[in-house]
Amino acid sequence: MHRHVEWDDPGADSVMRHYQKNPTGYSDPGPGDILSARYQGLVVRVRVEAYVDGTSIGEVVALIEPYSGKRRKLIGKLALGDTVRLADECRAFEPRPGDIDKQDEEPQ
Repeated sequence: MHRHVEWDDPGADSVMRHYQKNPTGYSDPGPGDILSARYQGLVVRVRVEAYVDGTSIGEVVALIEPYSGKRRKLIGKLALGDTVRLADECRAFEPRPGDIDKQDEEPQ
């Protein structure tokens, strides 16, 4: 049974929007691939077990606070080991180190 998840909008980090502008390098995910999405502000990593009609089905293998790197076992009703569905439009690139540094800077 899959846990229903209302994924956060990936915004500027959308994988689909990136590859619509630059299709080179895009391929459908396959079994064993690790994908990322956002849920309640955390980065969620999903190990793909199957890919059907633009949706990956897989196991949650990490829940990460994006700016501290702290790992969690549970956020809301989503836990490590849950099986989820992740539509391509909800996939997100993970924060880059430069983005993390910008968050830590104090405004001048």
